[in-house]
Amino acid sequence: MFLQILIWPLIALFIAQLAKFFISSNRLKFSWQGAFAYSGMPSGHSAMVSALAGTIALYYGFNSPFFAIAAILAIIVIRDATGLRRYLGQHGRTLNILVKDLKEDDMLDASYPTLLERIGHTPAQVFFGILIGLAVSLLGFWLFP
Repeated sequence: MFLQILIWPLIALFIAQLAKFFISSNRLKFSWQGAFAYSGMPSGHSAMVSALAGTIALYYGFNSPFFAIAAILAIIVIRDATGLRRYLGQHGRTLNILVKDLKEDDMLDASYPTLLERIGHTPAQVFFGILIGLAVSLLGFWLFP
């Protein structure tokens, strides 16, 4: 049972990241950046923590303290993905515009690196990540009880 609780969330993360690569890519060329992106459709973080919570709920029940811990962890991770990290991306975009608007010189380029702008998730990206995570945990539980 320990192995299933470890494996299903990792499989959900892998599926979400693989789907993210194919959804965001209009070309058949593989890109490591696309495969390991922080943002995009679907959310790998949401898929992983929802698969963890779902797997624990299926094996131990909803009244289990293990499920309570996993559910709280999932809430924190999902809230972070849609709130804080998305907010940081907006800051990165604004700062990149400000640095670009400054007078061009070598000192600015060396002192102010380009910041990531897409590091958070939209609610739709999180929703589909949760669906992937729950689907993986249900399939894993039914196929390997």
